[in-house]
Amino acid sequence: MKILITGGAGFVGASLAISLKKNYPSYQIFALDNLKRRGSELSLSRLKAAGIEFLHGDIRSKEDFDALPAVDTVIEASAEPSVLAGLDGTPDYLINTNLFGTVNCLNFALKHKANFIFLSTSRVYPIKTIETLNFAEADTRFVLTDDQPVPGVSSRGIAEDFPLTGARSLYGTTKLASELLIQEYNEFYGLKTVINRCGVITGPWQMGKVDQGVMVLWIAKHYFEQKLAYIGYGGTGKQTRDMLHIADLYRLIDWELHNLDAVNGEILNAGGGVKSSASLQELTSICQDVTGKTIPITSVAENRAADIRLYITDNTNVTQRTGWEPQLGIREIVTDIHDWLNENRDALEPILK
Repeated sequence: MKILITGGAGFVGASLAISLKKNYPSYQIFALDNLKRRGSELSLSRLKAAGIEFLHGDIRSKEDFDALPAVDTVIEASAEPSVLAGLDGTPDYLINTNLFGTVNCLNFALKHKANFIFLSTSRVYPIKTIETLNFAEADTRFVLTDDQPVPGVSSRGIAEDFPLTGARSLYGTTKLASELLIQEYNEFYGLKTVINRCGVITGPWQMGKVDQGVMVLWIAKHYFEQKLAYIGYGGTGKQTRDMLHIADLYRLIDWELHNLDAVNGEILNAGGGVKSSASLQELTSICQDVTGKTIPITSVAENRAADIRLYITDNTNVTQRTGWEPQLGIREIVTDIHDWLNENRDALEPILK
C-alpha cells in the first residue's frame, strides 16, 4: 500500500506516519509538509529514521501535487489548526490552506482513485449553540446535562446530529466547508471517503500554544516552571474538554485505512469522551502531581473570542460502527507527555518554554 499523509511533519501527520510504518513496514508512506509551523522541522529526522519519504511541498500549490507519486490512500492531516486564526482580519492563509488545500488534496485523490481519510474538528459545531446548552457547575468543572434545548447532545457529549446553523470561527468554517466538498466528491465522483470530527488531540511531539495544543502547553508550563492563566468564565478554570491521545487516534485511522468500505461516506465524531476529559482546574492538579511543581496561575474573568465553556465528544456512533473507543485517560496522557519532555528537553525548551 502507498499512502500520502498531508501535514506529514506536523504533530498528527508525523505521528500517524511513524506508527503506520512501524506496524506495516512494507507500506510506502510519503509525508508532505511546508514546515511552516515551528517545531515541525524536528519531525524530519524522526520520519527519516522510520523509513518515511518526506516531500517538501504545500497543499495550497496544485503544482506541488503534480510532482507527487500515485498512492492508494490520502490521509488529509494538514491544517492551520488555530481557532483564533484569521480573527485579526487576515484569513487568507487559513482559507487557502484549510479549504483550497483540501480541494487540491481531493483532486489528487480523484486523479489516482485513492481513498480519502479526512481529519476534521469538533469546531464545526456553532459556538452560540454550544454556549447556550444546559450545564451544571460542579466543584471543579462544568458538566453537560441530559435535558437539552437541541438534538445531538446529552451528558455523554455532542454527537454528529448536533445542529450546524450558526457561526463557529473561521477555522471551524473552513473545515466544515471542506467536509461539504468531500461529501460531494464521495457522492458524484465515487471517491471513497470518511470524515473524522476530532476533539482535542494531544500527545508527545505536539508543539502546544495558547490557541492550539492546550494540553501540551499546560504540562510544559508546569515542567519549565512558568506562568499560566485561567481565561474566561469567571477565571475559575472550570472550562472542560475531552482529550484524545494520538495513539488512540492512530488506532481509529488504522481501522479506517483497512476497512473504509464499512464507513464510506460517513462522518464520525471521535474524541476522548467523558472518561478522558478534564477541566483546566483538574488538569492543573494532575500536572502538579506528575511534575512535582506548582506554578502561579492568574485569573482573567473575561472570555476570549471564539471560546466555549465545554466540549465533550459523544463517541457512541463511532464505537458502534467500528468498535473503536479511546483507551488512554488524562493522567496517562499527562505522564506520557511529561516523559517526552524529560527525554527531549534540550530540543523542546527553545520552542515550548
